[in-house]
Amino acid sequence: MDQRIEIIQGDITTVAVDAIVNAANSSLLGGGGVDGAIHRAAGPQLLAECRTLGGCATGEAKITGGYNLPARHVIHTVGPVWRGGQQNEDELLARCYRNSLALAVRHGVKRIAFPAISTGAYGFPIQRASRIALRAIGEFLAQDGGLERVLIVCFSRGDYAEYQAAARENVG
Repeated sequence: MDQRIEIIQGDITTVAVDAIVNAANSSLLGGGGVDGAIHRAAGPQLLAECRTLGGCATGEAKITGGYNLPARHVIHTVGPVWRGGQQNEDELLARCYRNSLALAVRHGVKRIAFPAISTGAYGFPIQRASRIALRAIGEFLAQDGGLERVLIVCFSRGDYAEYQAAARENVG
């Protein structure tokens, strides 16, 4: 695994990086899980800016300010809802990571933190999602030297353990 990737357990809203990634819904207007937590921590200005963006398609990414967060930016990406694996979910999830990283680099981000995208309410199996995430991030880093650090912030101990197992398999 690329040395620039670090897996931690914690609360992404408290991580001091240039940008955190929000696992958003397509409206970008807040929701549950990490999306709701980021909106609450950032304050009402985040919602106000998100209202100007016109939503976001699955697999795509958009950037806003971080407002009251320690991160300067929030990159919003919409992960796929798990429908059994036959609806292009793997590619859409990989696209979330690639598009978020590309947007980060275009905005001068050096340190970025990701949550486990689509693994909560959207039901993507964590074992599969962690491997897709590490592979997509690793492939991006191999092509682009602009990023110094990519954190994967796992909220639960179970997600953290699954990402650690994927890292030991050297998927990235």
